[in-house]
Amino acid sequence: MAVGAAVLVLVILAIGIYALMIKKKTEKAVKNSRPFGSWGLARGEISGGAPKLKGARWFSFEELRLATNNFSTQNVIGSRGYGKVYKGMLAVDRQMVAVKRATAESMQGGAKFKTEIELLSQVHHMNLVGLIGFCFEEGEHMLVYDYMPNGSLRDSLSGRTGIILDWRKRIRIALGAVNGLTYLHEHANPPIIHRDVKSINILLDETLNAKVADFGLSKLIKDTGASGHITTQVKGTLGYLDPEYYMTQQLSYKSDVYSYGVVLLEILSGKEPIERGKYLVREVRTAIERGGINALAQRWLLDTILAESPMTPSILGSFVRLALHCCEDYGTNRPKMSEVMKELEAIAEDMGDNERDEETTKFGGGVLAIHPYAGSASFDYSGSGGNIVPSFVQP
Repeated sequence: MAVGAAVLVLVILAIGIYALMIKKKTEKAVKNSRPFGSWGLARGEISGGAPKLKGARWFSFEELRLATNNFSTQNVIGSRGYGKVYKGMLAVDRQMVAVKRATAESMQGGAKFKTEIELLSQVHHMNLVGLIGFCFEEGEHMLVYDYMPNGSLRDSLSGRTGIILDWRKRIRIALGAVNGLTYLHEHANPPIIHRDVKSINILLDETLNAKVADFGLSKLIKDTGASGHITTQVKGTLGYLDPEYYMTQQLSYKSDVYSYGVVLLEILSGKEPIERGKYLVREVRTAIERGGINALAQRWLLDTILAESPMTPSILGSFVRLALHCCEDYGTNRPKMSEVMKELEAIAEDMGDNERDEETTKFGGGVLAIHPYAGSASFDYSGSGGNIVPSFVQP
């Protein structure tokens, strides 16, 4: 009798646990299918007078289909692991936009998509790409951004846009990017670590103002504690990835600083972070150690455009030292992003003074030969580009 009662209790308990698990699973599914319920919105309220979230508009699928000419291949302005980016024009106000459309394989859950929208709608700065709105309909995850007509910094460095970036323009772009990143680290509430700083994520508007884009991997930092870091899964792009973060899974603001230092070296050289198995950080560091500043041109580590630009060795030296300081192996040895900004501002100020100084130099002595990698295509470190990508990170 007692044994039978005990078995009955266990059966009832098992049924209760199973029912609870099913309930939680159902609630999670509902949350993912209707993640925006807490905003007081439902899927049936998408079309027509679209509501807003902290400045971000909820677009219907039909609106974005029309804006992009039915997602025409002629409107594609970017394609990466997550999907494609389309240029579009909104029918209501004729505004040009960029529509980021995720593939089914790269889609995150509805709740995570909502979190990303909330993050993007909270950050407003002149050097960050602005979120206009989003679409969560017809099984689609789409984000709508301000359109940047001059593409990415990488596009211009590789010559794809036809824009000639002289030394002054490059410093201005670098300053714009570091200004946006400093805002994320020190002025956003809560602070944000970007986690994927790279030249392809620095976009240029019609007057070449730099705007940091693509917060898909960004991490909200509510409290790093006394350690100054958080432990999290490693995400980012090889060549830009902080080696300390890669090895320890400890993410910090200094991880972005490392990536930004790599961007500075791209600005200097025109090269990508990894070319033909060679790491740009290591190549520049070795050249400086063996031959000083003049060795950069001799080793093809100074963009030919800059090699023919008048500049003082002191300005170039300051820029290279700053970039390598950002790329120190250990985060504790790197500057804060705001400190990087101050250093760049000082370099820009020195450039203004030295414009009137006749003691300028053309590095390398005369016209340099064509850069051996000038025609190489942009690497795709997501693994879809067919290029050889090392499976480990070397600083």
